[in-house]
Amino acid sequence: MTYPDFFDTIPAIKLKDPLSAVLGTFVKGEVEISYLEVVKGAGHSCPTVGGAYLMTYHALKTLFPEGRALRGSIDIKLADDLEEGTTGVVANVISYITGATDKSGFKGLAGNFARHSLMAYNQDVQNIRFTRVDTGDSVDVVYDPSSIPPSPEQGPLIQAILQGQASDEDKQKFGELWQDRVKRILVDNFNNEEIIKIIKVS
Repeated sequence: MTYPDFFDTIPAIKLKDPLSAVLGTFVKGEVEISYLEVVKGAGHSCPTVGGAYLMTYHALKTLFPEGRALRGSIDIKLADDLEEGTTGVVANVISYITGATDKSGFKGLAGNFARHSLMAYNQDVQNIRFTRVDTGDSVDVVYDPSSIPPSPEQGPLIQAILQGQASDEDKQKFGELWQDRVKRILVDNFNNEEIIKIIKVS
């Protein structure tokens, strides 16, 4: 499997998953989720998928300064409707990492380790709110990659691709330009507060 080299340079998200520890899946429940794994789940790498990863990484680092985030114990509230824009894509990435789901998730073992009812839409929050279930600490996360524009070559190339008029070279060039923007967001600006803002909720 071949993919852009920069995927491997993006910091992994370190978690502790009590359910996986009980079921013998990961020793001590310690698990790491990489950007590559998220891309496999999403089926592609783009500014939206990358942004969801970036938001989750920084939100969890802020909420769990003591170390690994506690998977399955993070409540997610999204301002937008599930069917609006890219909300579903973002929610799927966050769900994959945190374990949080709306009604479809794991119901638990005798009331323990439940993953359902930890994600809700159309909420009165600023973009997306992450909350620690154990402490009640919350952060709102805002992502805006507009300061990192796509290459002007992308427009004509994607039109040619969608119209079936692109050469193999055109397709390769478009893919390289597309991933270059993702790299500029996720690698070159990983900690840029103008792109990713973490707002602590009192």
